[in-house]
Amino acid sequence: RVMDFKKSLKNQVDIFVEEGLVRRELSENYCFYTENPDSPCSAPKWAVESLKKHIGDKRPYIYSLKQLEDCNTHDSIWNAAQNQLKIMGKMSGYLRMYWAKKILEWSTTPEIALKNSLYLNDKYSIDGNDCNGIVGCMWSVYGLHDRPWKERPIFGYVRYMNEVGCHRHFSVQNYLNKYGV
Repeated sequence: RVMDFKKSLKNQVDIFVEEGLVRRELSENYCFYTENPDSPCSAPKWAVESLKKHIGDKRPYIYSLKQLEDCNTHDSIWNAAQNQLKIMGKMSGYLRMYWAKKILEWSTTPEIALKNSLYLNDKYSIDGNDCNGIVGCMWSVYGLHDRPWKERPIFGYVRYMNEVGCHRHFSVQNYLNKYGV
């Protein structure tokens, strides 16, 4: 039935197929065939090595798990995403990527970032303890199913995201009006 709209809504259908079928199956396959799918030992070597190289980099902010859970950061978009997760049990895929990458940026180690992102995702998200949640956090923190990007502080070769991208993808003001804290 979705493919009936391929001509009139090509971009939306392509996104649906990519997210609803391809990425979901990739996540299921990864978790089924990987011994420790939610562990740094299962992450790409290039990501682990580059993150390790940048552990000593100065972080602009460091937040505890409690601060994160309570939506108590300097970043209004991140706080709104965490608030939406707590209220609705979900957030958009783009926001989950941004959300977990900021946890990496604000954590002393990538291991803590992964642990905290998985904890918050598993506690509040409808897909908590699900392959999509695990792979979403592993992709964001450890570059799983991604490629190396330009090296930068904290992230090494792991893809970076910032609020400018959020402004390109959705109306940040409308989102903050709905979920801002």
